[in-house]
Amino acid sequence: MADEASAAPPTPYQALRVLASERVAVTPTFEHVEHHTMGGLLTMLWHWPAEGAPAGVVVCCGGAMGGLLGPAGGLYHDLGEALVARGIGVVRVGWRKPNDLDACLHDLLAALELSARRGAPRAVTVGHSFGGAVAVQAGVAVDDFVAGVITLATQSAGCEVAGGLIGRPVLCFHGSADELLPAMCSELVAGLAEGEVVVLPGAGHLLTEGGAAIRERLLAWLPDVLGCEAGP
Repeated sequence: MADEASAAPPTPYQALRVLASERVAVTPTFEHVEHHTMGGLLTMLWHWPAEGAPAGVVVCCGGAMGGLLGPAGGLYHDLGEALVARGIGVVRVGWRKPNDLDACLHDLLAALELSARRGAPRAVTVGHSFGGAVAVQAGVAVDDFVAGVITLATQSAGCEVAGGLIGRPVLCFHGSADELLPAMCSELVAGLAEGEVVVLPGAGHLLTEGGAAIRERLLAWLPDVLGCEAGP
């Protein structure tokens, strides 16, 4: 019998100690999944090809208060609808413990693990505000799977490790009129990661005023980073 000390550590999903999962197929390419754990309810919304594995996956997370729609008028939902039609998966993660950086990182790592299990060959992490730090840390932690990182009005706290992303594409959006976090936060993160900053004139923390520009850029940027055809 193998020595217990030599046993492989649990994966992020195994470490959640899921008690039960409930799932509903809303459409052939959209699934609502709830994982019940002793640490809280972890929700994942999956935009996934009806047949076969995706060409890549975009894993999206909200801010310190949680949320599944994303900023800029439901950006994450719109990306899911648009990208799954091109064979790219999108997973939206609803935190068990919003504003707990370690717990939220665990949640995002579990979503990346499940995406890989379902056949995704590579991923991009996306996070808004507090979630930007989670997306950055996950990208650094899973450098063999995460091909790029996107932050949206990110905080800089928790992003001190962004230098671990150098060599991979990093794109940081920020509004010039952000009422909570200055654009300097995104500039700092992009500087550490040697990434790109896009400052959206007149946009606030929810980036509503820059929604069209963000969508246009991401629908071209994401397929390129994931190594997919951009499609129509």
